[in-house]
Amino acid sequence: APCSCMSFNPETRRLSIGLDNGTISEFILSEDYNKMTLVKSYQAHQSRVMMILFVLEMEWVLSTGQDKHFTWHCSESGQRLGGYRTSAGACGLQFDVETRHVFVGDHSGQVTILKLEQESCSLVTTFKGHTGGVTALCWDPIQRVLFSGSSDHSIIMWDIGGRKGTAIELQGHNDKVQSLSYAHHTRQLISCGADGGIVVWNMDVERQETPEWLDSDSCQKCDQPFFWNFKQMWDSKKIGLRQHHCRKCGKAVCGKCSSKRSSIPLMGFEFEVRVCDSCHESITDEERAPTATFHDSKHNIVHVHFDATRGWLLTSGTDKVIKLWDMTPVVS
Repeated sequence: APCSCMSFNPETRRLSIGLDNGTISEFILSEDYNKMTLVKSYQAHQSRVMMILFVLEMEWVLSTGQDKHFTWHCSESGQRLGGYRTSAGACGLQFDVETRHVFVGDHSGQVTILKLEQESCSLVTTFKGHTGGVTALCWDPIQRVLFSGSSDHSIIMWDIGGRKGTAIELQGHNDKVQSLSYAHHTRQLISCGADGGIVVWNMDVERQETPEWLDSDSCQKCDQPFFWNFKQMWDSKKIGLRQHHCRKCGKAVCGKCSSKRSSIPLMGFEFEVRVCDSCHESITDEERAPTATFHDSKHNIVHVHFDATRGWLLTSGTDKVIKLWDMTPVVS
C-alpha cells in the first residue's frame, strides 16, 4: 500500500513506515544506507496511518490513524499494548519520556493528554483553544511547554508545567500552520505555514495571556446598544451597532470606539489588530517592538525538519522543491 508517514531513528537505523491500509512496517537500514531489511509488520489501524513516533527509551511505536485511534506497540515483539479513541482524526503527536505523557492533537482543534503505562493508558485532560484543526504539535520537555499549530493560522503555547492553565496565543501567519520546531538552547520557536512564511519566535520574553472576550448588550465604552438589544434601541431611539472586541482588554465595543489598530507582540499579535481607543493610547513604542522575525520561503511549505545541532532547516513544498536553510543568523 502507499506510504503515508514514517519515523526514523538514526541510533538504531530503524525506519518505521505507516501505510494507507493501516499497517506499520519496520525496516533496519544498513550502515551504508544502501539496503533496507524488513523486520516486522503489524496492523495498527483500520485505515491510513497519520503519524508515527518511535520511542527508543521504551521500545514503543506510537501512532495515530484516520480511524480516530491512537495506538502504541512494542517495537521488539510487534505486540499491541493499548489504544485510545480520539474525538476526531489525529494529526499531531508528541511524547514526554520522563512522565510518559502523550499529546494528541486532532482535526476538531482539541489536544488530548494521556498517561501511558506498559499495557494501559488513562486520560489526564483535554483542552481546546483553536477554532480550526490542530496541524502540528511541538513539546519542550525542559520548560514543560506544549506548542500547537492550527489551520486557523494561529499557534498556542500551553504552559503544562509552571503556570498551569496559561495559554499564550501567537499570531504570525496568514494561512494554515504546517509545522513547528523548537530550539531548546536559544528558546526560539520556528513555525512554517502554507503562506510560505518562516517565523522565528523569541520565547525568552515575558508574554501576556490574551483576555477572554466579554459579553455585553451595549458598547462598554459609549453605552450605545448593539443591534440585538431591541429594548435599549427603542428606549434611546438609537440604531443598534455591530459588536467588536478589543484584543488587549477584551471589552465589547462598537466600531467607533475601536477605530484604531495596533500590533501587540507581547500578547502574540505581530500583525495589527483591533483595539479600543483607550488601549491604543496606552500601548507604548517599546510594547510594539516585534518579538519575532519573518522570512519568506517562496513556496507553500508542507513538511519541515530542523537540525538543531547544525542550525539547518529543511522545507519541502507543493512546488516539488526541497530547500535547505542556514538558520544560524536568526536562531542563535
